[in-house]
Amino acid sequence: MVIMAKKIRLDKFLCDSLNITRKEAKEAIKKGKVTINGEIVKKPESKLDAEDDQVELEHQPVIFEQFHYLMLHKPQGVVSATKDDHDKTVLDLIHENFKDKLFPVGRLDKDTEGLLILTDDGMLAHELLSPKKHVDKVYFAKVSGSFTDEEVKKFQEGLDIGNGERSKEADLEILTAGEDQSEVLITITEGKFHQVKRMVKAVGSEVLYLKRLSMGSLKLDEKLELGMYRRLSETELQELKEHTNVRK
Repeated sequence: MVIMAKKIRLDKFLCDSLNITRKEAKEAIKKGKVTINGEIVKKPESKLDAEDDQVELEHQPVIFEQFHYLMLHKPQGVVSATKDDHDKTVLDLIHENFKDKLFPVGRLDKDTEGLLILTDDGMLAHELLSPKKHVDKVYFAKVSGSFTDEEVKKFQEGLDIGNGERSKEADLEILTAGEDQSEVLITITEGKFHQVKRMVKAVGSEVLYLKRLSMGSLKLDEKLELGMYRRLSETELQELKEHTNVRK
């Protein structure tokens, strides 16, 4: 059986790729500013193969992306939302023409740093956040007091975190244990409100600093400075999809 390549209208291709209006796309096409494989095309309804055909607008290549995937190193003081009347949002840190399509996959508290995925792929976001998928999320935390094997055991058993909720079993790795402060790695597979902070509180401690290091197969790029972002590589994206059983 031969599978035919999916065709897309030229005006829609430009809208989806450049985040411009249909009117703007049609005007550019009718003015002869758009070429397909080197030939000027003036009909907005013209069809093309988004994967194989080469499209240029005013001699600049237009790359088609059905969905977009960004890794953001979220800083403190920024909220994980698309809009907020009082605080800067993670979208305010993005400088792409498709930024208005994006949303954060889950959330990090305002005072929490680290890995945050931004995308417009609803299916991938759902799979990453689904409790049934048990996607690991790893956090580095500085906590008050000295953590011991007793806290490790309590995390493994699950904790009463208040409001009638109990956390699932979680991994706690002690990196350093001082009298006044300890450094730990915490791995959870769910995403209840303020979960890590509530778990730490349940063992009589307090989170002093919190940073998410990874989500599923995706690890925070150590070269990415606070407030900066980059696109996911093809390898990172494929591994993330395989991790959640989402296929291209």
